[in-house]
Amino acid sequence: MVFSSLTFLFFFLPLALILYFSCPKKMKNLVLLAVSLFFYAWGEPIYILLMIFSATVDYFHGLLIHKYRIRRTGIAKAALVSSLLVNIGILSFFKYADFLVENVNAFFGSAIQPFDLPLPIGISFYTFQTMSYSIDVYRGKVQPQRNPLTLALYVSLFPQLIAGPIVRYETIEKELANRTFQLAQFADGVKLFIIGLGKKVLIANTIGELWFTIQQQDIDQLSTSTAWLGIVAFSFQIFFDFSGYSDMARGLGKMFGFNFPENFNYPYISKSVTEFWRRWHMTLGSWFRDYVYFPLGGSRKGTWTTIRNLLIVWGITGLWHGASWNFVLWGLYFGVLIGIEKLGWLSVLNKLPAIFQHVYLLTIVLFGWVLFVFEDHEQGLAFGKVLFGIADQPLYDTQFLYFLSTNGLLLLLAVIASTPLLKRMNERLSRILPAYLSASISISSFVIILFLSTAYLVNDSYNPFLYFRF
Repeated sequence: MVFSSLTFLFFFLPLALILYFSCPKKMKNLVLLAVSLFFYAWGEPIYILLMIFSATVDYFHGLLIHKYRIRRTGIAKAALVSSLLVNIGILSFFKYADFLVENVNAFFGSAIQPFDLPLPIGISFYTFQTMSYSIDVYRGKVQPQRNPLTLALYVSLFPQLIAGPIVRYETIEKELANRTFQLAQFADGVKLFIIGLGKKVLIANTIGELWFTIQQQDIDQLSTSTAWLGIVAFSFQIFFDFSGYSDMARGLGKMFGFNFPENFNYPYISKSVTEFWRRWHMTLGSWFRDYVYFPLGGSRKGTWTTIRNLLIVWGITGLWHGASWNFVLWGLYFGVLIGIEKLGWLSVLNKLPAIFQHVYLLTIVLFGWVLFVFEDHEQGLAFGKVLFGIADQPLYDTQFLYFLSTNGLLLLLAVIASTPLLKRMNERLSRILPAYLSASISISSFVIILFLSTAYLVNDSYNPFLYFRF
């Protein structure tokens, strides 16, 4: 079940809210846990056991780590390592075992049969959350959770279970123990959810259809302009798809009394690769920074160690996104570019006109999406050749003009919505207009977005979620 579905909007969510707010305060965590497990079971009931096992492992390891953290650090460290090995082992088996078999077969000419196991939904997200809990207990940043059901709720909390944001235990530790209903927070949650729904359904899905159409064309028949239009469409699709889902998750969190961290901050307005990755999937970036990059030494041990650490982190980042070499290449691509910026290019770039910085960043990111989207490297290479005019293809053709004319307004909307322009306009109108008029316009806007999104879901079957497999 995904948030952008009629089943979720008109069956699951209303029922979940009714159950949650009608039960006594001391029962709310238990009800929310049951609701979250039901949500996960809707798609993969058997893998509930895997998620509960992961939470159980970290519950007992957290207690063990805390008990011996001060005086017998060797035992505490062994418990931490044990917890990490279990979590990484589970993630690796389900996500990377077939990838390893495939590469062993290709390298040695063997014929090992793959496991062909379906990937547990959201495993990359909740595994990182459970690992951060154990690490933070070891570091003394949080106290271990004494109630196993509360820790299970942290792991399985349905708003952020499937696709994040990656919520650390320390962020919602107090809210897990005590939440009070606040009408203003609930209203903010509803508005944030509707904004995310609009992003996902009205922009990501519709512009995704353009990319899907172009992707299905014979690459040898694409013009350079059509190739650029296609990858631009994909860049908007993946941004509004994932950021929209993150906004819906944060909105749902607010409805139930939680404050999840922001995950996207207008990344396409960035002027450097470094800035882009401070704005894109921020909870994943901060996780790798705090739990991998800094423990490796960060940038404190010289240039070459810094570059090594960057390549390790970004290689893992790529692999986190999928068990395929194109994702590893995509991660290393950005790791190398961030390393180049750290070595001095960033200081040079900052002295250049802003328009040059934007063009530089967008060109790099768009080509990065080529590496990301084509798992078949031959297809990706062929598409890249068309993109940069290396192939013997025309600059533009009638197909490009048709796609542009039929999707021009949608592309313009995507450009505007990927910047803070609408947010600033809303803030300015709030200051200028009388409070009652500003509120009326705001409510009307949200009602329209909700109505249009629902109408789209009723009439259209194209509703993919790109990060569902991660």
